[in-house]
Order: sequence, then C-alpha cells, then structure tokens
Amino acid sequence: MAATTRITVTNKDTTPHTVTGTGRGTFDAGRIAPGKTASFTAPGTAGSYPFDCSIHPFMKGTLTVN
Repeated sequence: MAATTRITVTNKDTTPHTVTGTGRGTFDAGRIAPGKTASFTAPGTAGSYPFDCSIHPFMKGTLTVN
C-alpha cells in the first residue's frame, strides 16, 4: 500500500466492526455496519501499522505502507 492511499473496507459480517489503528500514525474507519463500506487514508510514512476492531479487540491486523 502506498502512503496516503485512500483505503475502502467492506463489512461482510452480520455485526458492526471498526478498523482502528492502535499505534503511531493512527487511522480509524469508524463504525461499519453490516454490508456497508467505509474509507480512511493510509498513514503518510512507510512502516507497519497495527489495527484492531474496537468493538471486538481480539480481531487484529497490520496495515503495511510502502
């Protein structure tokens, strides 16, 4: 993913979720209802950025910016 790219995510689940950065260069797609999409901008600096779902904190991932 290139720095400052606009990212769109789709919630294909039956419950709401978020995509919320948990460290430096945080980002947040907000609450995404089932079947809906949300967008956010990737951080402007290359690196690995951890994120989770603030509703379900056990759901985690990493956004890699080149």
